[in-house]
Amino acid sequence: MKLILSHPTGNEFVRAAATGFLKKDILLNFNTTFASFQGSFIDQLGSIGALSEIHRRRFDSNLKPLTNLWPWREVIRVVASRAGLKLLVKHEIGQFCVDAVYRHLDRKVAMMVNSLSENSASAVYAYEDGAIATFRAAKKHGLECVYDLPIGYWRSARELLKNERENKPEWASTILSFDDSEEKLKQKDEELRLADRIIVASQFTANTLNLYPGPLASIDIIPYAFPEVKTFKEYRKFKNPLKLLFVGGLSQRKGIAYLFEAVEALEPFVELTIVGQKSVQNCSALNVALSKHKWIPSLPHEKVLRLMREHDVLVFPSLFEGFGLVITEAMSQGTPVITTDRTAGPEFIDHGKNGWIIEAGSSSAIKGVIEEILYNPCIIENFGRAATETARKRTWECYGLELAETLLR
Repeated sequence: MKLILSHPTGNEFVRAAATGFLKKDILLNFNTTFASFQGSFIDQLGSIGALSEIHRRRFDSNLKPLTNLWPWREVIRVVASRAGLKLLVKHEIGQFCVDAVYRHLDRKVAMMVNSLSENSASAVYAYEDGAIATFRAAKKHGLECVYDLPIGYWRSARELLKNERENKPEWASTILSFDDSEEKLKQKDEELRLADRIIVASQFTANTLNLYPGPLASIDIIPYAFPEVKTFKEYRKFKNPLKLLFVGGLSQRKGIAYLFEAVEALEPFVELTIVGQKSVQNCSALNVALSKHKWIPSLPHEKVLRLMREHDVLVFPSLFEGFGLVITEAMSQGTPVITTDRTAGPEFIDHGKNGWIIEAGSSSAIKGVIEEILYNPCIIENFGRAATETARKRTWECYGLELAETLLR
C-alpha cells in the first residue's frame, strides 16, 4: 500500500498518523497548508512569541521530503483571525475561513491524484470536510478512500443537542453546530458515502454513525493517545478549596452550564479555573458565569499542561465529543478527570479507579462526584497516579503505528 495523506491544519493525531505511515513505509506523500520541521529556519522563527503558532505545526523532520505545502490561504486566515477581520473568516463564506482553507487543499490534492502516474498510489486518507474532491478523484482512478471522522456524525449532534437549545435557551447561541449550511451537510454525507473505510477515535463517535441514512463502509476504532509522561505531579496536602479545571471551547456543547451550576452549589469548597475561547461574544449567561471564576482565554500548550498539574481535578462534561484530547492530556499530568459517556473517557477511564464517568447533561452528576472527592480527598492522588500509569501505556507513536497496521490488514 502507498497512500496520500491530507489535512489542512495539522494537529497531534495528524502528526502521529503521518509519522506512523512513514515508519510503516506506506506514505507516498503528505499534503497540508503549513508545516515546520525541527531545525529549519521557519521552525526557529517559532521561538518568537508572536510566531509561536509555528511550533504547533511542527512535524517529524523525516516527513519533509514527502510533504507538499500550500500555505498562503491558511497564513492569511490566521492573521485575519487575530486581527479581528471577521468578514474574511466568516463561517463558510469568508474568503479565508476554515472551510475555504479545507476546500482549497482538497482541490489541490484532487488535482494531484488526477495527475499521478498509474499505480503510484493505492489509497487516499482524508479528514471530514476536506475529502470530497479528493475522494471523487480517487474513485476515478480506483484508489481506496479512507475517511477519518474526528468528531461525531452531524445528524447525531443535532439529535442530542436540540433539547439543549430548548432546555437552556440562554445558552443556545453558544451551540454552533446548527450553523452549517445544507450544502455543507450534504458534503459530509457524500464524503461518508464515498468512503471505503472509516476511522474514528472512540466508540461514542462510532455509535453516532448509526443515524447515517444508508449503508456505510467498515468502521475501525483507533483511540488517540497520551502526551509523553515527563514529570511526576506533586500532590498537595489537601485543604479547601478543591481546585477544579476546565479546558475547552466555551460552548454548551461542552456542557459548561452544568459545570457552572454544580460549582455554584458547592462554593466556597471549590475553586474553578476556565481555559478556553468563547464560541460567541454576546451570550450573557456565559459572560456572567465567567465573571465569577478565573478565566484564561488562551494559553500555549505547555502552559496548559502545567496548569493541569497545578489543579486537583479536570472536569470535562461534554455533551458531544468525538474524543476530547484534554482528557488524555490531564491524565498524562497525573490529574484525574471527571467526564461524560459522550467522550473518549470510557476508552481509558475505569470509573472509580483512575477517573470518573458520569451521565451527560447533569449538574447533579458532576456535583455528586465532586462531593465524593471533598469527603475523601486522598483519592485525588490515588486516582491521579493510576491515570498516569494508564497514560504511560499508549503514546502517540503507538497510535500512529496501530493506525498504519490497521490499514495494512
